[in-house]
Amino acid sequence: ETFEMLIRLAENYTSTLFCTAYRNMAAEATVRVEEFFTDVGLFIFGTDLSTEEFVNRFFDTLFPVVYSHVINPGLTDISLEYAECLRMARRDIRPFGNIPKKAIGQMGRSLLSSRTFLQALNLGIEVINTTDHMRFSKDCSRALLRMQYCPHCQGLLLSKPCMDFCLNVIQGCLADTAEVDLHWRRYVQSLEELSSAMSGSYDIEHVLLNFHLLVNDALVQARIHGPELSEQVKKICGPPVRKPTQSPGCSFNQNKDNPGLKMFSRDNEETLTRRRNEFMSHLRLYRAFYSGLADQLCSNELAAGDGLPCWNGEDVIKRY
Repeated sequence: ETFEMLIRLAENYTSTLFCTAYRNMAAEATVRVEEFFTDVGLFIFGTDLSTEEFVNRFFDTLFPVVYSHVINPGLTDISLEYAECLRMARRDIRPFGNIPKKAIGQMGRSLLSSRTFLQALNLGIEVINTTDHMRFSKDCSRALLRMQYCPHCQGLLLSKPCMDFCLNVIQGCLADTAEVDLHWRRYVQSLEELSSAMSGSYDIEHVLLNFHLLVNDALVQARIHGPELSEQVKKICGPPVRKPTQSPGCSFNQNKDNPGLKMFSRDNEETLTRRRNEFMSHLRLYRAFYSGLADQLCSNELAAGDGLPCWNGEDVIKRY
């Protein structure tokens, strides 16, 4: 949910850029923005997409809009055929300079780390759910019966098993689970390394919430080199062919009371980075969960406390 909110906020930032600074082309541009962030979400949540492909597609489809309204503005929009020619020519003409390449680099690394992190969380859930429903052997069931209920036959209803007796029985029952321990420790370590790789300039929060700045730089570059770009376009696509319809004005909702925008302010404590760091600090406490499970069960629920009389499997004794 936090990832989804971050994507929505980044989309709002980028659409707002067009509605405030490039209002005449905002209606067309925000459609491209929506398509781009849909691809971002699909990639993060596991769809087999190429970041290079959908970043390039965004700038490809944006170029005809920019050409029509910034580089060579006219009273009417360019034809669909001419727009298609511009889209196909964008990578040769390079109207946005090295901005698309920069965006590909940032998106590729940050989105892949986030995608892997989410996949790893799902793997962790799968491991926990699997080990949460174990079938115990007949030997284990007999040992548990002897440990917990045999003293009742002697009228010792309040007695608890001795700690070492409890540990022997529970460790035997959890022998299969103990095998998970080494892999679980490596899993937690890998998550820590992955979480560290998601910080800095390739932090997904930093990359997505600053994407609108990259887009603005790209538009400024196109405007500055407008005359040269027009000449290049004429050589490839010919003079602009216009159609007799105009683009509608900006219809993007910039409601400042939108709770989604407030909730994901960069200054807010509930940032994705903060949530991730809190999660990792909690997970570290459970690094030895599987190896220490018998100790936890016996100490917290099953066994008698130190120095108290306890059941040893045959009788109540003062010391095991």
